[in-house]
Amino acid sequence: MTLSRLLKAYYSCRKNKRRQVAAIRYETTAENRLTRLLRLLQTKTYQPAPSSCFVVTYPKLREIFAADFKDRVTHHLLVNAIESDFESRFIFDSYACRKDKGTHQAVKRLQSFLRKITQNQTRDACYLQLDIQSFFTSIDKKILYSILVKHLTKYRHSSDLLWLAQLIIFNDPTHDCKIKGNAKLLAQIPTHKSLFHTPWTKGLPIGNLTSQFFANVYLNELDQFVKRELKVKYYLRYVDDLILLSRHPQQLVEWRQAINQFLHDHLSLQLHPAKDRTGSVYSGIDWLGYIVKPDYVLCRRRVVANLKAKLHAFNQGYLLQSSNQHPMATPIINSPTADQLKTILSVINSYYGHFKLASTYQLRKNLYEKNFGILRKYLKPVGNYDYFVQKPVRPTTTVCHRLPASVVSIQTGA
Repeated sequence: MTLSRLLKAYYSCRKNKRRQVAAIRYETTAENRLTRLLRLLQTKTYQPAPSSCFVVTYPKLREIFAADFKDRVTHHLLVNAIESDFESRFIFDSYACRKDKGTHQAVKRLQSFLRKITQNQTRDACYLQLDIQSFFTSIDKKILYSILVKHLTKYRHSSDLLWLAQLIIFNDPTHDCKIKGNAKLLAQIPTHKSLFHTPWTKGLPIGNLTSQFFANVYLNELDQFVKRELKVKYYLRYVDDLILLSRHPQQLVEWRQAINQFLHDHLSLQLHPAKDRTGSVYSGIDWLGYIVKPDYVLCRRRVVANLKAKLHAFNQGYLLQSSNQHPMATPIINSPTADQLKTILSVINSYYGHFKLASTYQLRKNLYEKNFGILRKYLKPVGNYDYFVQKPVRPTTTVCHRLPASVVSIQTGA
């Protein structure tokens, strides 16, 4: 625990978040705060502060716990210290929350697997898609900590790292947490999906960097079993979403049974009994917002529909906010301001970045020509409708009229 490492953790923690209130407040006295935090860590008197809890509704209801900014710094400190060691242990084909292991890389890898398994026009080539039931709320903290102990004892300062890891893992984010937003939404979350109804020895809070990292550490045990014991050649995992490919359908059935048994015996988890998906690889695999086939990739209709809804709202003079169940659209009273245009541009480009991986040139062109409306006055396409930039024109006219009060907003993200 050194000041240089703590500074590195602080800088990575505030990256792309310097406009947030918590980050601004911390930055005003960062030197004193970091010095005090370092002293608490070195004397092992550091304790996490209460978290903030809120509910997101898109694409489904989910509770999110936001740690205090000070605690987020310690999360980065721990991950920075042990990430490289675990990266060397992870299999190549586990994705999410890893450098260069995002959705695009996962989809490209899946398509490369599909091409290999269908090289000889094997008509029986099939896939099995599995989902772990209530994954984050079912993680066993004792098992997770034992995995860390097994791998971190070789470190020179392993006692310090394990002390901090234990403190973070066993911290109860529901204790004295601050409820933000619509508190009534919490009651609508199924009990098996909520940490408020989970034993203290179970579950990690969605929203923390450490939770994302620990998820990969936890399921790396499964990855190793699948690759080393079952010897599955074509296997990918994105968080708790698993895909296995085989030229023999019965082999997939046997693998499914073995995986579920391993999860039960070693990780205190189980596969969701109603979420298995299987079929011919030629029919396409619905994964990560795409339909992936051996020869091409398509975007899911829901993603396209979400963008159309946002474009309609923008043209009606509204910026959509975070809830898809309540009218939380912000009106654009006059011409869009520079910040509003920046938000609109960011939303549109995030979708077009998603589209670009698939065979969507005609889709991207048609959306611009038929759905952008007044936005074409402010935005222009680059390349083959790859993304958009602002036109060098100062907005001077009102965008349009208000939406009716019953408008339903959708999150600004693909």
